[in-house]
Amino acid sequence: MKGLMMDFPLTTHAILEYANRVFPHKQIISKMPDGSRHHYYFKDLYSRTKRMARALTERLGVLPTERIATFAWNHYLHLELYYAIPEVGAICHTLNVRLSADQIAFIVNDADDKVIFVDASLVPLMEKVAEQTPGVRQYVLLNAPKNIKTTLPSFVHYEDLLEAMSEAVGWAEVDENMACAICYTSGTTGNPKAVVYSHRSTYLHALTSLMPNALGMSSKDRMLVIVPLFHAMSWGAAFSGLLTGADLVFASTNMQPASLIEILENEKITVAIGVPTIWLGVYDALMKNKPKQKLALREFGCGGSALPKSLIEGFEKNFGIQGVHAWGMTETSPVATVSRLQEIHLDLPEEERYQIRAKQGVELPGVEIKLVTEEGEDVKRDGKTMGEIFIRGAWVASAYYKSADKGQQFTADGWFKTGDVATIDAQGYIQITDRTKDLIKSGGEWISSVALENALMAHPGIQEACVIAIPHEKWVERPLACILTRPGQSPTQVELRDFLSKEFSPYQLPDDFVFVQEIPKTSVGKFNKKELRRMYGEGLLKNKTIDL
Repeated sequence: MKGLMMDFPLTTHAILEYANRVFPHKQIISKMPDGSRHHYYFKDLYSRTKRMARALTERLGVLPTERIATFAWNHYLHLELYYAIPEVGAICHTLNVRLSADQIAFIVNDADDKVIFVDASLVPLMEKVAEQTPGVRQYVLLNAPKNIKTTLPSFVHYEDLLEAMSEAVGWAEVDENMACAICYTSGTTGNPKAVVYSHRSTYLHALTSLMPNALGMSSKDRMLVIVPLFHAMSWGAAFSGLLTGADLVFASTNMQPASLIEILENEKITVAIGVPTIWLGVYDALMKNKPKQKLALREFGCGGSALPKSLIEGFEKNFGIQGVHAWGMTETSPVATVSRLQEIHLDLPEEERYQIRAKQGVELPGVEIKLVTEEGEDVKRDGKTMGEIFIRGAWVASAYYKSADKGQQFTADGWFKTGDVATIDAQGYIQITDRTKDLIKSGGEWISSVALENALMAHPGIQEACVIAIPHEKWVERPLACILTRPGQSPTQVELRDFLSKEFSPYQLPDDFVFVQEIPKTSVGKFNKKELRRMYGEGLLKNKTIDL
């Protein structure tokens, strides 16, 4: 017997319709690429999105299931495309603006994109891509002057598309299980792979993200979206923000700490999301020039890589701002776990509470996680034994786009093997120790590069630290620490070894510390260990300060 309940489709346009009905007065504020400030309301987003949806079909001839790409910064126009493209049955494909022309061309051809929306400042890069992507039939320019000179074939201006369009009467008939978006992984090992999100998975992910145990937002919040809109669909913020009625604020091109702090102050931001490297820079800038008035920011969500315990503690003690650790990946839409204290933790000593908050947290409702050893055994919940994270759930990929088979990352019984190695404690809190490819196996013993990095970044003289495995004749692999010091600081190798010795055994300590002028980052702001390993192999990382 089935339940006698309505079959209400969980689609992205249901999110937009709800936001327009309930929160038409809420604001969307964009710091545009030219430095100007743009603001309008949810009702304006709704109206313009419906007009753009009509333009997609009537002016651009977009058909259901076609891939329509965005190549743009964070701002209101990009947000409009998040909703307009899926609402005509097409699939929104967010392109990473920080990749090379060859990488972008591969992704465009693999996805078979038919139309690409391009920000004006990104046109020179897209011109190089266009030479390799003959399947694209139309380019649409965002924020571009009328007299722009470009070699892009068959281009039209975004606002010109909207000018003659009135609102469509209704949306296209879209099943909730149809694809609404596609994102490619960063491709750190081989070519990037595509993850295809459904309307249903996107809706459920956004809804669950709003729970108090997750992001915990409400209509009283003003949310700064620092994470790029091309990075795993902005961690769902473009959808959860509208569902909860929070004012949305976008920073587009300038991600320097001073600019972000200015936005935090001027826009009275209460919640923000971004990767750890962003928050490391913001914290250093705040410490050098403390704000005259307390920031409205009550907490920031952080993911992409480990958030150091020292940074969580520093933000809270010095500025009363809480850092909330989360974990996920492109294949998990991406948020799968969040680390918040429970009532059972409140009486613990302060140091233990910080240690728990520095973990990646517990699984959200709607997903299930287990840890598995190399031997295929489930890991005990002892907080010590390491295993690879296996996950399944309502917003977890079941296969990759164009994958002829499930591949090695999907099990026969329906689990996705993440490649992340972690421990899990008795309360279900996971703590990432490494990626499988980044774990250091020395003399048969595993060493966590992430644990070493977090410990090193607690040293007052260190701004950033990245640890990689390097070959060793006797021990197979040994850790090498790449260090970016704070201005005016010059810790010695002996000092750093002594500092780490408080937490680590002698065999776990790096054999060498290399002081660099910059630690290379990936296109989404993570430490680029692949690049550091390449540099070591070419003899560029030696025991001296080098300029990367």
